[in-house]
Amino acid sequence: MEISNINYQKQVPTIGTKEGDKVLREKTDQFEAIIVKMMLDEAMKEEKNLFSTNDPGDKIFKSMYREELSNASAGGFGFSQMLFEHLSQKGVKN
Repeated sequence: MEISNINYQKQVPTIGTKEGDKVLREKTDQFEAIIVKMMLDEAMKEEKNLFSTNDPGDKIFKSMYREELSNASAGGFGFSQMLFEHLSQKGVKN
């Protein structure tokens, strides 16, 4: 299978356009959310809860909570902005 024969269903947005910048910002925010989630998971790994048992539902709930917390705070830590600026500069064509 040759790479030149692959048909893309979606057109890749061009960086520098308003639509491309919007898509790039969304992707860099998603990447930042992943980083924040990993940090929260590591920080809360040894968390002890005195009021509940150690059941699987509790672990799932805490994981979902950390994921939502990281998604809500994405774009606020600066990783996304740095990555966006770097990729925007790389995409500028002279």
